[in-house]
Amino acid sequence: MIGCFSYRTTLCVAIISLMVLRGLTGVIRATMATLTEVSSNKMFGGWQKVFSHESSEVKCTMKFGIYLPPQAEGGKIPVLYWLSGLTCTEQNFVTKAGAQKVAAELGIILVAPDTSPRGCNIEGEDESYDFGSGAGFYVDATQEKWKTNYRMYSYITKELPALINSNFPVLSDKQGVTGHSMGGHGALICALKNPGLYKSVSAFAPITNPVNCPWGQKAFSGYLGDNKEAWQEYDACCLVKKYNGPPLEILVDQGKSDNFLTQNQLLPDNLTQACAESKMPIVMRMQEGYDHSYFFIASFIDDHIRHHARFLKA
Repeated sequence: MIGCFSYRTTLCVAIISLMVLRGLTGVIRATMATLTEVSSNKMFGGWQKVFSHESSEVKCTMKFGIYLPPQAEGGKIPVLYWLSGLTCTEQNFVTKAGAQKVAAELGIILVAPDTSPRGCNIEGEDESYDFGSGAGFYVDATQEKWKTNYRMYSYITKELPALINSNFPVLSDKQGVTGHSMGGHGALICALKNPGLYKSVSAFAPITNPVNCPWGQKAFSGYLGDNKEAWQEYDACCLVKKYNGPPLEILVDQGKSDNFLTQNQLLPDNLTQACAESKMPIVMRMQEGYDHSYFFIASFIDDHIRHHARFLKA
């Protein structure tokens, strides 16, 4: 009886372990955290999934969307990170951008995280759309009130890639980053602050020069304090001037009918000028009639993913 019991117990453990490895339980064991599957939908021969996990960087539950194209079943493939804008969650890109079809064609994994910590019970975190919840600005806050949770820069550049690399068939040396508005700012600074970490970068209507626009000034003063030299460490126009790393080719699309363009929140000309002065290659496409919405993003997302594929599949 003892031998029979031991055999059955071992077999049961082996079966459960196999189920976990195959994702059948909805839970994936990561190196430092547990990923819990929130949703899974088949799409273009692959799988659009959403996972949650407890973050060590931002000290709360975070979610991210991940599209696994059919090629992911056959081995490791490149990954492209999407960073969303103000008020967004992981769902905006997942449901509105229409990126999965071309990702399935090209064999690129797409990862779309949330834009800030959530439910941290910090006074004022839910008072405005452009600061606090949904508005992490991809910085590591230094101000006492925010510095424990609002560490989105480290979350995006360190913790999240480590989780993705540990749990999915990703070529860790073949990753790119893109994003929209606040997330376009995030994509640019993540690439410029980490030479060689990302093979490719692009952005839709990015906040290119936050030290000189109302959104950026509000966020940076709140998260980083009054030291404007610290602000420059998260400003693409400042960072591009001191970039010293592998060649980057920046692609930016900007709608000419974007109301935030006329409000001087985005300042694309400043980025173009900074790149020219620094001899950083940039393609700045001003798109007639397009606004700031996901209709604009969906119109040009294929171009951006193909741009990334040039470098990620080289």
